Amino acid sequence: MGLLDKIQKNKKTEPVKKEEPFSSDLKKLKLLVTVVNRNKAEFYMDFLTGFDVTLQTAVAGQGTATSDTLYLLGLADSDKSVIFSVLREDRAEDAMQGLEEKFHTLRNGKGIAFTVPMTGVIGVAIYRFLSNNRK
Repeated sequence: MGLLDKIQKNKKTEPVKKEEPFSSDLKKLKLLVTVVNRNKAEFYMDFLTGFDVTLQTAVAGQGTATSDTLYLLGLADSDKSVIFSVLREDRAEDAMQGLEEKFHTLRNGKGIAFTVPMTGVIGVAIYRFLSNNRK
C-alpha cells in the first residue's frame, strides 16, 4: 500500500456544504441619474435619501442650449447638477414618482431623471451597503 493510498484511506469523506452568503431574496440595484438646477441639488439629494439611497454624489454640469432656446423654454440658467444615486430596484419607481411630483410642484425645481440597471457588484459587503441590507 503506497503513501497516497494510506492518505486517502485515513481521509474522512464528508459532503461539502454550500453556504449562502446572504438571503436568497436579493434585490437588484439601479443607478438613478437626476439632472437639476445647481441651486436645487442639495434639496434633491436630501429628498432621495428617503428612498433608502445609501450612496450618491453630485457633479457640476453646464447646459449646452443657446440663450435663445433657454428663453423659449423658460429656463433661467444653464448651471446644472447631475446627481448619481444607487438604490434598490423595488424603491426606484417610488423615487421616480416622487421626483416627478417635485419637478411639477417646486418653483424652479424642474429636472430630468432616469434609471440604469446595475448588472454587477463586486463583493458581498459592498452589495449589502448599496442595497441597505447590513444583516
